[in-house]
Amino acid sequence: MPQLTLPPLSLYIHIPWCVRKCPYCDFNSHKAGESLPEKDYVAALLDDLDRDLHWVQGRSIHSIFFGGGTPSLLSVEAYEALFAGLKQRLTFDDDIEITLEANPGTFEAEKFKGYRQLGINRLSIGIQSFRDEQLKALGRIHSADEAIRAVEMARNAGFDNFNLDLMHGLPDQTLDMALADIQQALDLKPTHLSWYQLTIEPNTEYFKYPPKLPEDETLWAIQEAGQKLLAENGFAQYEISAYSQAGTQAKHNLNYWQFGDYLGIGAGAHGKVTLPAQNQILRTAKTRLPKDYLNLAKPFLVSADNIESEDRPLEFMMNALRLYQGTDKQLFSARTGLDFSALSPQYEAAIQEGFLETGPEIKTTAKGQLFLNALLERFL
Repeated sequence: MPQLTLPPLSLYIHIPWCVRKCPYCDFNSHKAGESLPEKDYVAALLDDLDRDLHWVQGRSIHSIFFGGGTPSLLSVEAYEALFAGLKQRLTFDDDIEITLEANPGTFEAEKFKGYRQLGINRLSIGIQSFRDEQLKALGRIHSADEAIRAVEMARNAGFDNFNLDLMHGLPDQTLDMALADIQQALDLKPTHLSWYQLTIEPNTEYFKYPPKLPEDETLWAIQEAGQKLLAENGFAQYEISAYSQAGTQAKHNLNYWQFGDYLGIGAGAHGKVTLPAQNQILRTAKTRLPKDYLNLAKPFLVSADNIESEDRPLEFMMNALRLYQGTDKQLFSARTGLDFSALSPQYEAAIQEGFLETGPEIKTTAKGQLFLNALLERFL
């Protein structure tokens, strides 16, 4: 019987505030007041981390991701205090990737120079579109011109590795509009692009009041033409919605998709930790509301649920099948503690159906990429 081994360990830090809630957003984000309780929140983050340190198990930190919400709302001083606390408690890899999500409407040149000096070495900039009418429909607080200036400020602040977030399938969007967005993004010379279709999620304003979205034929044309344009410009698709130049894949997200571990701190943060001695893999969740998270009388951790052995194949495959370059089959045993035969006969059936390739890697075919949900159903 294979034994669980400790995978790389990342750290996710959630900053829950936004200037305002976008109508499509189903993330744990909350409208910021006139001032943010930065000092108290940083103290809470470090207290939260202290209670999770037993899950580190001697590992250094592979990557850090500040997600939100809008992490770029916090001041340089807040991050300075936070980094001081993190470095007292954790060891960072020499080549650690530290990513901060930022929105163009919150860019300040001096603030971003400060972030870079603290060691944040990658930005993920939420552009979504370069057309003002589309941005207005999406409830964004920035203009197209501000988006372009934000990228220029990021580069001037010393960020040579950054991702741009773009959506397609937007209200009233045509093929030409979608391709123009991609071309404008390419002109700004990012190292990485997240390009994904707008979906209507429950518990959002768009779910209550759905906008008019493009027809399926237009969506398909956008997908095909957009992927072709990105490939022609040297951006390889390595995950469902992730495209990168050579050597600039997101280390933090790759750790997720390869079923690595990550501590999650902050309001509503989720984590995954492996405990080989107990043959356990835990999914953790922290309290969602900022006011509860800042309430010292309430616990940070609201759940730590073991992924049972029978559920691990699906959990692994839900992540690994997102990766287009494939995942070594040996990783399955190391990360789940199960023999690869636990995937049979479903795995062999998926090969026969043309969803998976044969070989030493778990790798989807073009058909499997196109019908990923149908493929995952084979492992339920």
